[in-house]
Parts: sequence; structure tokens; C-alpha cells
Amino acid sequence: MSSGGNIWIQGAGELASGVAVRLVRSGYRVMMADLPRPLAVRRQVSFCEAIYEGRTLVEDIPGVLKEPGEALFVDGTVTVIVDPKAEKLAGLPVGAVIDARMTKIAPAPLPGLAAPLIGLGPGFTCGRDAALIIETHREAQLGAVISQGSAAANTGVAGLVGGETFLRILRAPAAGQFATLFSIGDLVDEGVVVGHVGGLPVVSGLSGMIRGLVHPEAELNAGEKVGDVDPRGRSVDNSRLSDKALAIGGGVLEALLRLGVLPA
Repeated sequence: MSSGGNIWIQGAGELASGVAVRLVRSGYRVMMADLPRPLAVRRQVSFCEAIYEGRTLVEDIPGVLKEPGEALFVDGTVTVIVDPKAEKLAGLPVGAVIDARMTKIAPAPLPGLAAPLIGLGPGFTCGRDAALIIETHREAQLGAVISQGSAAANTGVAGLVGGETFLRILRAPAAGQFATLFSIGDLVDEGVVVGHVGGLPVVSGLSGMIRGLVHPEAELNAGEKVGDVDPRGRSVDNSRLSDKALAIGGGVLEALLRLGVLPA
């Protein structure tokens, strides 16, 4: 099997999954690696949900969990493995690597890297730790391919959704696991207790629809994001990838073609 159409994506959250969907639809074979207990909030559109459930479906693309020793690149399906340090990467025929960990700082290098790396967002510098970078900031030409320098710096401000930023984010008040009282897609009112972490309440800062919640088995630190409330309510389809994820996926597709990494 030729390595050219095989793409390794480190990270399997929402933005990484938007990349994976666009690549699979374009004919690439994709393998994604993530933590043993991922912290994705928008689980309905994140391939890392397969780590908890064994398999998942993001839009029309299936994702299947495999043991690292049994994982293969497959047409039309995303292979998901638990491999936070990318230990399996060195032994695979890979045309390119996408670093989608979204650490927002200079990431730890991936071992055994023999293919060009495309970095998502801040923390990367072209020519130092990435061949190309994809802009992930909405107000800095979202999805643009950067060939010199770095992406826009992390502002620490949540993206604007339905006119809201900070208030829509639910955060853990303590360390522990999230015991939720609601499900993704439920409507909540401002001030409602959505769940508890470490026995302390997680309170919604506004009225809207629950757009995402972390998996109840995820281990959280105090202050980490546990959920997202969308003030647009029922007008939003939680089963669809965001425009941001799709734009970043389009940027990665352009970057691969510029690097000469073609579909299988």
C-alpha cells in the first residue's frame, strides 16, 4: 500500500474530526490517535468518542477503535487508537502528519516523524516544527494555510457563538468526573445546575441548548471545560460539524496538495 494517501492525525476532538471528515471524503485514509480518556465536549462530532464507545459516526463517516498493534489505514473509515505519545507512528507508512492536539503552546515533538507535519493553530513555527500551519482563529483568516511564521496567538477568549463567548462555556469547579443532569441537545435556562464535579454544581450562565458535554468517564482538573451551551437553541443541529471545523479541514486539504501529498 502506498503511504501517500495515509494521514496520521494526533488528536481526535472536534476540529481534528472536521479535518478527518474532509480528508476521508476526498479519498485519503485517516488514522487518529488520542488520550485514553479524551476531553472532547462536542462528542457527537468527535471521533475520539470511539475510544469510549468502540465506534462512532461523525456525519456520514464511521470511526472504529482499534488496538494500536492491529490498526490499519482503511478506505472510507477513520481508524481510532489510544496513543497519546504517537508511539505507533514510527512504524507506519504515512504521507503526512496533522498535529491537532490544540495545545496552543509549542507542542512536544512527535517521535519518529519522517513525513511532513501540518500544525493546527498557535504553538507552531514554519520551518521549525511544522512544514505548514493552518489558522484556527476566526478573526485571523480562519482556515488559511501559513507557510511563514506562526498562526495568531491564543487570546484565551472563547469563540463567539450566538453573540456569546465566556457565558456559554461550562467549566469544572473542582477536579473529578462530571455527573450530568442533562444530555446533549437538551434546553436549559440561565442559572440551572447542569451537573456536578467533585460535589460542586456546574451552573449554566445563559439559556440555550446544550451543544456539548464531556464524557462522564473523563478525568477533569478544576477549571477545565465540561460543556457548551448554545444561545441559538433549537436552530442548531448538534450532529453537524461546525463551520470552523470544516474551514480548518479545507485548509488542511489545501496544505496537503501544496505538499504534493495526494489521496490514495
